[in-house]
Amino acid sequence: MSFTKRTGSLELMECTGNPGFQDVEGVCSAAESINANPAEKQDSAAVTLDSVAAEEYTQIKPYAGMPKEVLLLYSSQARYRVPREILFWLTVACTLALVALTITVIALSPRCLSWWQISPVYQIYPRSFRDSDGDGVGDLKGIQEQLDHFQYLNIKSVWISPFYRSPMKDFGYDVEDFQAIDPLFGTMHDFEELLVEMHNKGLKLIMDFIPNHTSDRHRWFNLSRMRDPHYKDYYVWADCNETAPRPNNWVSVFGNSSWTYDEVRGQCYLHQFLKEQPDLNFRNPHVRQEMIDIIHFWLGKGVDGFRMDAVKHILEAAHLRDEPQVDPNKPPESVTSEWDLHHDYTTSQLGLHDLLRDWRAEMDIYSREPGRYRFMVTESYDYHEVDKTMMYYGTPQVKESDFPFNFYLLDLPQNTSGSWVQHLVHLWMANMPKGQWPNWVVGNHDKPRIASSAGQSYMRVINMLLLTLPGTPTTYYGEEIGMENVNVTDGQIQDPAGKYNASASRDPQRSPMQWNGDINAGFNNKTNITWLPVHPDYKSVNVEVQKKDEGSVLAQYRFLNTLRQSELPLHRGWFCYIHSDASVFSYLRELDGLNRAFLMVLNFGKESAITDLSSISELPDQLEVLMSTNQANDGKVIKKSHILTEAGEGLVIQYSTHTRFNPNHPKQCYVSEKACYLGAIDILYKC
Repeated sequence: MSFTKRTGSLELMECTGNPGFQDVEGVCSAAESINANPAEKQDSAAVTLDSVAAEEYTQIKPYAGMPKEVLLLYSSQARYRVPREILFWLTVACTLALVALTITVIALSPRCLSWWQISPVYQIYPRSFRDSDGDGVGDLKGIQEQLDHFQYLNIKSVWISPFYRSPMKDFGYDVEDFQAIDPLFGTMHDFEELLVEMHNKGLKLIMDFIPNHTSDRHRWFNLSRMRDPHYKDYYVWADCNETAPRPNNWVSVFGNSSWTYDEVRGQCYLHQFLKEQPDLNFRNPHVRQEMIDIIHFWLGKGVDGFRMDAVKHILEAAHLRDEPQVDPNKPPESVTSEWDLHHDYTTSQLGLHDLLRDWRAEMDIYSREPGRYRFMVTESYDYHEVDKTMMYYGTPQVKESDFPFNFYLLDLPQNTSGSWVQHLVHLWMANMPKGQWPNWVVGNHDKPRIASSAGQSYMRVINMLLLTLPGTPTTYYGEEIGMENVNVTDGQIQDPAGKYNASASRDPQRSPMQWNGDINAGFNNKTNITWLPVHPDYKSVNVEVQKKDEGSVLAQYRFLNTLRQSELPLHRGWFCYIHSDASVFSYLRELDGLNRAFLMVLNFGKESAITDLSSISELPDQLEVLMSTNQANDGKVIKKSHILTEAGEGLVIQYSTHTRFNPNHPKQCYVSEKACYLGAIDILYKC
């Protein structure tokens, strides 16, 4: 069967056997078609074509195998065209609605928290964490052997103190080669294996980056002292001789002059730390590029972030003038301590933040890889000049570090009271730029262990504070089990600072990690050697023992960290002060739209206290203790007008409410990025 169009009419060349056509006037049957002679066919076809041309084709039922021309006739009929158009426009409308909904959800959703915001940062001092080869010093393989400890604690971010090749005059902070592993800690292959295994377990590795200085055994320094044309200005040199006065009165962090005469070059070089740690000259563009190359080297290996060491010392004033004395009447020759001078020319110099922004930009190149954000934190002890510390956050237009380390909680032991703790917390929260992320540190390798300085009885409540404040907590190895300083005799001192001044030794807080009650606390189970003595309490204060005790420091740390990560109010909700006095510091964590909130009541005083919160109308009259540092009080129902806590006790109280505290008390509340919870579809949105 074939059809030919002739000016809108349809010419039928021969009959069809389709029964559907038998009802159409002027169309023959199949039998007639077969029996008809050719002449009759021709005459009949002519008659039929005339009638079809004269009127519209009226076939009602479509049939299989119909040609395009017939199909088009049917498809244009209303009963076929209208449903088709309805379905088409419904599909378009649904697609547009889904696109609009997706765009709306994306636009209204707060950004997801990054890995460095979700988990505490756990600091490992590699010499003291785990010794795998029996030489008495911890190493990279030892760290790899204990990676399950972080998974047990639900920790994702691990910062490892320096393991670069080094003469160890300052235990790794005097770097001889920035692109090599010191044999004491292992090999580059050991490092690469550790990094792969960490990533396989969902852990992130943060390295120490030490830009201010190198070791005096670094290749650059040896070439610089020889006045090599390329390297001669890699360090800060000034004219002087062995007998003449030093270039100025600048003093090292470790004491005495910051200048040392070099016989080979015949000049003095600057060192703001040990004389074996000469300061690099960052006014030299080649030095800047060397540091960028080192950043690329480690990021290229897959490192997840850097802790930038001693950043405020990176630049010095080019004029090299004397710094003003704190006590103008003190004889200049007796100025031997960093506390004797105002460091107007050796710290926080103009151009420092430009350097940090450049490094941030280089790291951001690697952060473009999906799921591989590269983290940057800066270390700067600015003490009362908190505004200088806040500058490391950068500006709304140009980012620097994700946060500068907050060291103010290190002062907790100075005054055990709730009001003092609130003051230290408020010092950071009130000065932090809007929208930035806070962080908290209570111990590190440079400061005494908090369990010793504040008292072992306060270790639990301090961990509770650390893990329920907003932002990222940092845990120094051993704090999760309440390790204390070890006694180190004068003959056992390893720390260079301690050799200069025994009272300034940092060895006590660097004793071997206490894993179990076996020989050397499980730190070294191959020989009876440890680089520092193990604390004598290791039989009772160790990971293995505390895992078996539901009320231990370790168990409570683990519970609080898991709670922090699982509860929206704790990891991204409002933080509101509600009470402080001579003993107690109390605050709320809540999230708009969520009917679940948390109240913390922490007793930092020296005796029991009763806290009356009846004036807080947003709290229900009766409260249930979710967790107490005194396990016997877990689950107790208490009245808000009579909350009893013992000295060193902390309470986490979960309660239900539809009334928020923050709208009526804006000056008492903080949030980094406001978000609200929509329970109907279980999502967060910007509000």
